[in-house]
Amino acid sequence: MPQDPSPRSSPSSLLIPEPRAGRARYAACALLAACFLLLLLSGEPLLSVTHRTCTQLAALQLGVLLKGCCCLAEEIFHLHSRHRGSLWQVLCACFPPHWQLAVLFVGCSAYLDLQEDNGHSHHLTLTCLCQLISLLFPLQKLSAVEVSELTESSKKNIAHGLAWSYYVGYLKIVLPRLKEYMEEISRANPILRAHRDTWKLHILIPLNCDIWDDVEKADSNIQYLADLPETTLTRAGIKRRVYKHSLYMIRDKDNKPRPCVLEFASPLQTLLAMSQDECAALSREQRLEQALLFYRTLRDILGGSRECAGTYRLIAYEEPAEAESHFLSGLILRHLQQQQREEYMVQEEHMLPTGSSELSLQVSASDLPQPLRSDCP
Repeated sequence: MPQDPSPRSSPSSLLIPEPRAGRARYAACALLAACFLLLLLSGEPLLSVTHRTCTQLAALQLGVLLKGCCCLAEEIFHLHSRHRGSLWQVLCACFPPHWQLAVLFVGCSAYLDLQEDNGHSHHLTLTCLCQLISLLFPLQKLSAVEVSELTESSKKNIAHGLAWSYYVGYLKIVLPRLKEYMEEISRANPILRAHRDTWKLHILIPLNCDIWDDVEKADSNIQYLADLPETTLTRAGIKRRVYKHSLYMIRDKDNKPRPCVLEFASPLQTLLAMSQDECAALSREQRLEQALLFYRTLRDILGGSRECAGTYRLIAYEEPAEAESHFLSGLILRHLQQQQREEYMVQEEHMLPTGSSELSLQVSASDLPQPLRSDCP
């Protein structure tokens, strides 16, 4: 099989970010082991090392508790509006999980300092002073990586909300009906029957979030053909709300037409508007990050949806550095050809006798185009 000629639409070039794998924790374990080894090689008495370690841990926990106290001073004024009048809920929101253990740890460390009575009785006071200075300036601000990991792991990115809203409020409604409507419209357009393998909704996801309202103006090789039958529902107080798709003809360099149900992912317009509005404070780099996460989240959501299986194709892409008049049509045609090859290979596999080893298939599991290969021994 020929290689996919579109490097801009391959997974390796788009670099869709995958979830972080916790390597930072592994690195911490390795550094911890190295520290233990250095302490053992230093020859210092074990009791002294243990006491110093406990003192340092207590200092860290004391900083966490002081930060919680500062947060409590603010949150207590929002007791009813944010925490429904629950003081315990306020405490749990301001202090980290198991903060009672941190209090116990600090208390034990203070007791050990008093027992030693070696001129360090003000050690905890000095620790508090340093921690409060660190909080005031602030010297303990989370890094961009930590903020990103927190929002991704808790699924609180802008992209997560947009992807779920797009799925629940639109795709989950229209995709299960798509092939039925394609069957209906194909009675009046016989050319559609020759392209059953591409009876899907092709969702364009430009990573720069620049969306064309009129696809025909983006590329003259894309021509509007007809609208699919409408889906009409009463939803969210709106009587007879209408959902519909548009069918286009994509012409190749030989002017041969290929039918395609096509549209842009409309939530990307929100990301673009947010990056252009000072109130949203979304930078261009953050917009790109959110667009990539939107694609990944939508891919994962649709991948786990049984009712939407086989009814969509996500086409994420980057615009070329130099303007190309027929870039979009060429990209879509490559995806259509890829689907046709996948369908052909699957049909060949089904025709083989059970247990045959004459054909080894590699079918793309991603919505992005990937090279397919058929190896014969």
